Amino acid sequence: MTAPLLAVRGVKTFYGNIMALKGIDLEVNEGEIVALIGANGAGKSTLMMTIFGQPRLTEGRIVFDGRDISALSPHEIAALRIAQAPEGRRIFPRMTVLENLQMGATVAEPAHFDQDIKRVCALFPLLQKRMKQRGGTLSGGEQQMLAIARALMSRPRLLLLDEPSLGLPRCLPSRSSAPSAS
Repeated sequence: MTAPLLAVRGVKTFYGNIMALKGIDLEVNEGEIVALIGANGAGKSTLMMTIFGQPRLTEGRIVFDGRDISALSPHEIAALRIAQAPEGRRIFPRMTVLENLQMGATVAEPAHFDQDIKRVCALFPLLQKRMKQRGGTLSGGEQQMLAIARALMSRPRLLLLDEPSLGLPRCLPSRSSAPSAS
């Protein structure tokens, strides 16, 4: 049996005196997709941010690819090819779309940059048209696409997406255009 890519063991995290995570255990295997589902305030975003080093866990361990990352800084975690598209997008609003994507690629091999730009533009064609536009002037859905694309530019081994569909255009036909059953 192989070790999981990510193992979260007994993680507790506090905001001041308030315990936000109460002994979380989670495993993610290579190539696996895991979804965290829960009510608002249940700790999903806090867990993702704790994995990424902010806030710091106060108890437990986080192990990525056999290495304890519990005490690493966020930039050291990113260098391990863990990427995050956080809730609220957190793009760089004064930078262009291209500059935001360049920021995401800082931990990837520079030789792959053009190929990676083509890949994220194939996923999000609207971004291709907006390369010179400042991120802060994009619509909410376009900013969400940019946040995900920026995370993908690092060629992550582990991708953490918080509220990934927030603000994205609907993918399903509306009721008025759906065929009716008569």
